[in-house]
Amino acid sequence: MFIQTESTPNPATLKFLPGQDVLGRGTADFPDAASAGQSPLASAIFGAPGVTGVFLGADFITVTKADGTDWAHLKPSILGAILEHFQSGRPAIDGAAESAHADQDGPDGEIVEQIKELLDTRVRPAVAQDGGDITFHGFDRGVVYLHMKGACAGCPSSTMTLKMGIENLLRHYIPEVTEVRQVAV
Repeated sequence: MFIQTESTPNPATLKFLPGQDVLGRGTADFPDAASAGQSPLASAIFGAPGVTGVFLGADFITVTKADGTDWAHLKPSILGAILEHFQSGRPAIDGAAESAHADQDGPDGEIVEQIKELLDTRVRPAVAQDGGDITFHGFDRGVVYLHMKGACAGCPSSTMTLKMGIENLLRHYIPEVTEVRQVAV
């Protein structure tokens, strides 16, 4: 097995490509070791000292390191954990991957569906290329609330992506949208 690595716009995050499905469908975000209990893969990666976050995508793994930790020292441990996991034949996660978007009922249902459609077709594929994900969290009085995961969480360019990219896109296609804000979940 040959595992490729790619840098992301977030210098604290690297994207690992094992050359096969990780989740196949959906995503799973583990912002700390305590949250990784349902994932043998994430738990193994958290075993490397200096790992502060693991994000699993369809065919990639994004790992975030602590400040002061050097990728040159951390990367071999992560590669070893990923290789050992895939050789074991165990699933990346026990159970189902998390649902992409939050549900929202009410009078704005049609607008919410348009927002989700644009996120799924225009935003999420591009963000996945950088090792992250952006999901819908809510819509209230013209404001769209989004949750940034993986390489997007804590990325220096995330505010620019959110405001200049996603907000402009949504406002262009959906006049009811006035602003986009990030939420921490």
